[in-house]
Amino acid sequence: MSLPDSTAHDRRLTRAQELAVAELLRVSPVADEIGERFAAAGHQLHLVGGSVRDALLGRLGHDLDFCTDAHPEQVLKLIDGWAEAVWTTGIDFGTVGLAKRGLQLEITTFRSEAYDRRSRNPKVTYGTTLDGDLARRDFAVNAMAVSVPRHEFTDPYDGLADLAAKRLRTPGAADDSFMDDPLRMLRAARFVAQLRFTAAPEVVESIERLAPEIDRITAERVREELVKLLMGADPVAGLRLMVDTGLADRVLPELPGMRMEIDEHAQHKDVYEHSLTVLKQAIDLENDGPDLVLRLAALLHDIGKPATRRTEEGGKVSFHHHEVVGAKMVRKRLRALRFSKEITEQVAQLVFLHLRFHGFGRGEWTDSAVRRYVTDAADLLPRLHKLVRSDCTTRNRRKAERLARDYDSLEERIAVLKAQEDLDRVRPDLDGNAIMELLGVPPGPVVGKAWKHLKDLRLERGPLSREDAEAELRRWAADQGL
Repeated sequence: MSLPDSTAHDRRLTRAQELAVAELLRVSPVADEIGERFAAAGHQLHLVGGSVRDALLGRLGHDLDFCTDAHPEQVLKLIDGWAEAVWTTGIDFGTVGLAKRGLQLEITTFRSEAYDRRSRNPKVTYGTTLDGDLARRDFAVNAMAVSVPRHEFTDPYDGLADLAAKRLRTPGAADDSFMDDPLRMLRAARFVAQLRFTAAPEVVESIERLAPEIDRITAERVREELVKLLMGADPVAGLRLMVDTGLADRVLPELPGMRMEIDEHAQHKDVYEHSLTVLKQAIDLENDGPDLVLRLAALLHDIGKPATRRTEEGGKVSFHHHEVVGAKMVRKRLRALRFSKEITEQVAQLVFLHLRFHGFGRGEWTDSAVRRYVTDAADLLPRLHKLVRSDCTTRNRRKAERLARDYDSLEERIAVLKAQEDLDRVRPDLDGNAIMELLGVPPGPVVGKAWKHLKDLRLERGPLSREDAEAELRRWAADQGL
């Protein structure tokens, strides 16, 4: 492999990094195979961007990105008969996708783009050089390339030094890069979260100046970047960058809106800091990988506090019904960001339920209350357990231990009731057919009301015998004048 001509320590491709790229090419002979096909036809092919960055970080996946001087129609001819599958959904932007031996490859023609700076989509024109293609990339750490099959390393913007320093810089002037494509500002926050990098001062200053430009980006694209950020190794760092630069004011304004809203227990400096701490603690409780619904709920569980803040007599601050207001606000924001209905409703329900546990420790919960807690949470119960435990951020050790014991006790009661009853599928003791037969009514609203009444009884009293359930139904029908 040819190395950069530099003696500076932070510009050298270290032996470990050499091995990382060599390992990439050793376990991915597909790269050399396709490189030889392009070279035989007189074309260049380079592994590029995130693939090179991730290889150097030792975190390469099964997706490989390439760039080439060949145009899409030439690429299609070169991979014909070699690729196991081909897709052309990105061909208008110069990209051809293919599958080979378990790998997903995307090959994009060198690009030289002209932006109108009024919309995100550039006018795509094909470039002729690798350096020209690298110049249009978002960050220097994504502007490195390795040629195949020759394995020459190209790094015109010192991305390798940035990689060693865990630093994000743009190849050219940050203002020009972000004006060309404002989504890159949010991508900076995403890389801070995913890779634990730090944005260079000029990048931060540029985002502060240009944050309003993110309004040019569609909600769907913003959501995609936000999801990647939240699913990163350190989403709190990415969120802080968004808030500190004003980017969150345009994308998720409720988050900076929680700053300086002191919570009623004075547990943290403000609700914003408390929410970030809850997010960290929720992540620590994940046991099956990143959970987007849990992370969103942890971040937004107190979103309703600013709107419900009241100062009571004696100076105490209250946030009555902030969980109700918060659930509504969650629905509004996630819909605006074009999240799916399922994710929106799951997050909203967790926000709505996150306070209910706090009445348990006073010893007032009946079996009926436990049943309703389980039934209302339904499939979200495991996440609700994690959210409620994460919401304890008090620095008072004795109080934290008491809350943990209380929740342990609740989970034990749930387990006991589950062993006695089928809490996961609470249904009335009579189904719709039995209700219609007993009351002599056809399908309609009366059956639904009777079903709900019997379900409420089931939650209140537990399972009823057939005889008791029929007696209760007759009593209800008489009260309804049926």
